[in-house]
Amino acid sequence: MPPTNKANKPTIKPPFTEETAHTKVKAAEDVWNTCDPELVVKAYTEDSEWRNRTEFFKGRDAIKKFLKRKWAKELDYRLCKELWAYTGNRISVRFEYEWRDVETGQWYRTHGNEHWEFDEEGLMKRRDMSANDIPIKESERKFRF
Repeated sequence: MPPTNKANKPTIKPPFTEETAHTKVKAAEDVWNTCDPELVVKAYTEDSEWRNRTEFFKGRDAIKKFLKRKWAKELDYRLCKELWAYTGNRISVRFEYEWRDVETGQWYRTHGNEHWEFDEEGLMKRRDMSANDIPIKESERKFRF
């Protein structure tokens, strides 16, 4: 049986295996699809370092502020992540997500990659993200869950 955290939920700690890396990616996808910054931020260390496109910031408070701003703009957010590679305490993913711009109503599909580094407890201490936004028609959406 895997170790558990304070909420008595299984924790996934490095070093990762193929199975645990897939599980970690799926857990990240699930929590991000809640669009709840308070819930999402619990997966990161207190001093987690982020690069999100051209923004660089550090710490849970900065992450929460970023996520609140993000989801205030990106309505109807739906995300899919796919394991790209893993080793030791690192995982890389490719992702796609769709969203509707709050100001214009334009739909977008965002494609990108993330590189994650975890501490010994399985919290993400570094997230490095690159992405591109592609305008799409509502009829071209793939993620309608």
